[in-house]
Parts: sequence; C-alpha cells; structure tokens
Amino acid sequence: MMIRPAAFDYNPHTAASNRLQSPGDGTPDAAERAIAEFDAAVTALQGAGVRVCVVADEPVPPKPDAVFPNNWVSWHADGTVVLYPMQAPNRRLERRADILDGVAQRCGYRIARVLDLSTFEEQGRFLEGTGSLVLDHVGRQAFACRSIRTDEMLVRRWADQMGYQPVVFDALDAAGVPFYHTNVMLSIGHRVAVVAADSIVPSDREPVLAALAAGSRQIIEIDHAAVGGFAGNMLELVGSGGRGVFALSARAQRVLPPIARARLAAGTDQLLPLVIPTIERLGGGSVRCMLAEVFSAA
Repeated sequence: MMIRPAAFDYNPHTAASNRLQSPGDGTPDAAERAIAEFDAAVTALQGAGVRVCVVADEPVPPKPDAVFPNNWVSWHADGTVVLYPMQAPNRRLERRADILDGVAQRCGYRIARVLDLSTFEEQGRFLEGTGSLVLDHVGRQAFACRSIRTDEMLVRRWADQMGYQPVVFDALDAAGVPFYHTNVMLSIGHRVAVVAADSIVPSDREPVLAALAAGSRQIIEIDHAAVGGFAGNMLELVGSGGRGVFALSARAQRVLPPIARARLAAGTDQLLPLVIPTIERLGGGSVRCMLAEVFSAA
C-alpha cells in the first residue's frame, strides 16, 4: 500500500525529533516534485513485479507526511490490522477507516481484527508502526530502539498481542541522540540484515546482532554516514515469480560502501533504487517509510 501525496511538505511538527529532515529550499513546487517522484517509484515497483495498491490522499485537511503510511498502519498475514499512536497531532489525520476498507477490498484481504493502539496518544505514549518496529516475520522477532516515538511498554504490548519476541535496545546517531525510528538504522530481509551496529550501545549490541543472525541471516554493517544517506531505510518485497526485490533509494545505493552493496545484491534477487530526493530531504524518510506491506490473509 502506498499513499499518493496531495499536500506533501516539510512538517515542522516532526522536525524536532527527526534529524534526517531538512527545511525546503524555498522553491514552490516541492509538492509537485514529490508527486512525480512517487509516481516514478510506483512505476518502478510495478516493473519489478511488485503489486502496488495506490491510495490518493485528500488535500483537505493537508497532511504533509501522508506519503509515509507505515507509521500509522500495518497489515499482517493472520488478518490483523494494527493502528498506531503517533507523536505529531497533524500526522494523526492520516488514519482513515475508508483506506482500510478500500485496500482490503482491492487486495482481497480479509480483516479479521483491528488492534487499535491509537488511544495511547492521550497518555503521551507513541509507537509509530514499522518505523518504530522492524519485524523479522520468520523468526517472529520485533526489533525496536527506544525513543520518544517508540515507547517500550507499547513495544512489549504489541509483541504480546501479535505473538512476537520483543528485542528492545538503545541506539544513538552520530550526535549521541536516540534514533527517532528503528527503521533508519535497521532493515531485515530474507537472507540479510542491514544494521548500523556501532550505533547500538555496547551493552545491547551483541544480543541484537545475535538475534538478527538467527536463521543464518548474514549481517551487513553500515556506519553513521550511510544511515544519514538512508542506507538503513529499505525493504525487501516479493516480486513476480516470488523473486526478492530490495527497494531502496538511489541515494541509499550511492552511499552504501561497495562491499556492502555487493553483499546486499548477493542476498536478494534484485536491488531496486528509487529516485526520491525531495521526499527524503523534506520528509526525513525514505523508501521503506513509503511502503505499508499488505500480506496475504486467509
């Protein structure tokens, strides 16, 4: 599921905790450029055999981050849909019941239950979907680094409700500030995991790496510079014929060291770089944030 933005822009309500977000350059066509980048990304994904369900955002009320739906919803193979509590009040407008019904109908997804955690916003507790949670669906592990947007109690509550083992840890950016989302420093594929290992505090590092390596998964380590180029923010999807397609941004592909890039390519069937500089710069998110994967549900 992808949301075609109608009012994309720099969101000052998220900027305080998102250190990857930058103000605009003053040009008035940022929204148009974001739409063009979005449309090209959809075309590229479809060309790789990935089924994409595009939902058009509504321009009123304006939702500058609507292009990042993975923060408010996740879809699961048992028919569970989870709704998440988000920190910024203007992002809460993105949660729409009509989107759930429409996507379920178009994708043939049977909603068996809705786990609504959004009421925790009233308590000042947040868990921003698969931004906060990086999931190992095979090993049933939920990785989460603590931050103002990732409440440990909610991580454990989610894991208990969904039947996952929580792996909660602390990870800091180059300035010593907790990463606002786990998915900027960690991506888990079928055969490889990309992780900013040095950013994890020493007391947590080995347990996290051991959990990631479960199932003979290869670990690809990246540094803070690569994280700043969104090299941790990628997602492996299923393309035509069951082929693995690792979607990442063109910027992320460029900043990956050659050895890391080669190991990532060897760990999947296709690397698919998407050109989204406007979305990355103003939104502070990248390809993974644009994708809310919908699993087949019985």
